[in-house]
Amino acid sequence: MIDNENYKGYRDKALSTLKNFSVRVWSDVKVATTRGDFSGIILPRSETADDRHIVLKLHNGYNVGIGVDTITAITETGYKKANYKIPEKAFPYNSKKPRVKLFGTGGTIASRLDYRTGAVIPAFSPGELYGSVPELADICNLETEKLYGVFSENMGPEQWIGTAQAIGREIENGVDGIVIGHGTDTMHHTAAVLSFMVQDTPVPIVMVGSQRSSDRPSSDAAINLINAAKTAAESDIAEVVVCMFGPTSDQYDLLHRGTRVRKMHSSYRSTFRTISDIPIAMVSPQGFEYFRNDFKRRRKDKKVNLNPVFEEKISIVYYYPNMKPDIIDALVDNGYKGIVIAGTGLGHVNKPLYPALKRAQQKGIAMYMTVQTLWGYVQMYVYDTGRDIMELGVIPAANMLPEVAYVKLGWALGQTTDPEQVKDIMLTSICGEITEREPHNGYLIFQGGIPEVEQFISQYWK
Repeated sequence: MIDNENYKGYRDKALSTLKNFSVRVWSDVKVATTRGDFSGIILPRSETADDRHIVLKLHNGYNVGIGVDTITAITETGYKKANYKIPEKAFPYNSKKPRVKLFGTGGTIASRLDYRTGAVIPAFSPGELYGSVPELADICNLETEKLYGVFSENMGPEQWIGTAQAIGREIENGVDGIVIGHGTDTMHHTAAVLSFMVQDTPVPIVMVGSQRSSDRPSSDAAINLINAAKTAAESDIAEVVVCMFGPTSDQYDLLHRGTRVRKMHSSYRSTFRTISDIPIAMVSPQGFEYFRNDFKRRRKDKKVNLNPVFEEKISIVYYYPNMKPDIIDALVDNGYKGIVIAGTGLGHVNKPLYPALKRAQQKGIAMYMTVQTLWGYVQMYVYDTGRDIMELGVIPAANMLPEVAYVKLGWALGQTTDPEQVKDIMLTSICGEITEREPHNGYLIFQGGIPEVEQFISQYWK
């Protein structure tokens, strides 16, 4: 086993390539390959990685793996061993500043490079966060607690319930606001389910994450964390909100209601959008601008209504043309207690599914219809198809987003199996998941290429 800092993590073919061109880990290099030329810094490799690639951090901040078989030349242009460890400093305490508790679930807030694996890992202690984002000390007294260390796709009922219970404990302990660091992929699921599990909170509960890790120049981690901490410490909003980039520039974040928000782009920093409504507010280091006044306000008491329950045998079925009934039958046969359907148009599925839906109805399975268009309402009285489906026990869920209907149904069935009680819970708007109407500016999708749209975008796209 080779233990040499000059070739950290590299072995066999990749190691031979580095030695052949007399370059080391942390060398600033120009790499000529059969697929083009690259410039950047050679990074350490994971101990478990293959031996066929060299990892380069390009000067634009992105990492790229270069196949050693494609390399024709490597020229070292500089060398400086990077220190990716975030300097840890004692977080200063100021008795005049609010107390904010930051819970970690596994999403990256601040990051450093793990020398053992070459991977970016979260920095999470108050000292690390202060070393990375010193502006936090101007906002609040920050306390941190790591609840989980999972990718957001692995968040589920166990973590949701545990997070809700932890929130309740901190509220009773008199914290002034709560921030939850979370991976962005399923942040909207967690925001929605916490909105149901933690009601009538006296303080803000702010979900935050980053689309781009802190080792990249274009990272949104620091500004998101600063604005989330400011929201938890100072805002008047006592609800579960998602705090993420507003525009693609570093101007401000938007505060989205936890039951009306959705991740809408795989990689854009401004990926989160309020659907069929408008955000509650925008936040920047300079302050808040509230867009609406129907949110619940901060209180001085320590009372909170916790109801952290969830029935796991729930599914979302995304309808597609030619769907076969065995999809529904499989859920029935496997003991599922609730099904949320994302139907076409106003809330439709094809006729071959009807017998399976009837069977599910006879088994007492709770079934609710949402729309896969995301914007708009289920309207099952308009066509015969919708009325037929309702006769089979499928209940229209107004304009709840499919993911929100999913977590709400799991939460409802965690409390009762009585169909009428479940229906009453599902069709009662508890925390903004159902709105009476969609505002005129609640549906805005601009189509690029159209002259008037391009003229408008040109005012903001730099």
